[in-house]
Amino acid sequence: MIVVVANDLLPAVRGRMKLWFVEPRANVFVSGVKDSVANTVVDYLLSHCPVEAGGIIFKSSPNPPGYEIRTIGIPDKTLCEISGLQLVVEKLLEGNGA
Repeated sequence: MIVVVANDLLPAVRGRMKLWFVEPRANVFVSGVKDSVANTVVDYLLSHCPVEAGGIIFKSSPNPPGYEIRTIGIPDKTLCEISGLQLVVEKLLEGNGA
């Protein structure tokens, strides 16, 4: 499985993505393509998307933890890695008491 969440994709790239993906919301793509096609899609996105496209790609992986995260340009969220586990950093809002 592969999920792409982007801030803003070029119309040509969005059109191409619709060949393999369902787009439940604007610039959010989900697909269950095989790994070889998923790798081709990731390579395509990384080479055809400008920095302004900013996004995150979640791709299933046979290795633990079962997924791989890649970024397109400069995404809104930051990634970090702890003990080999890729995580998306969430900012805690002031006054939430959590």
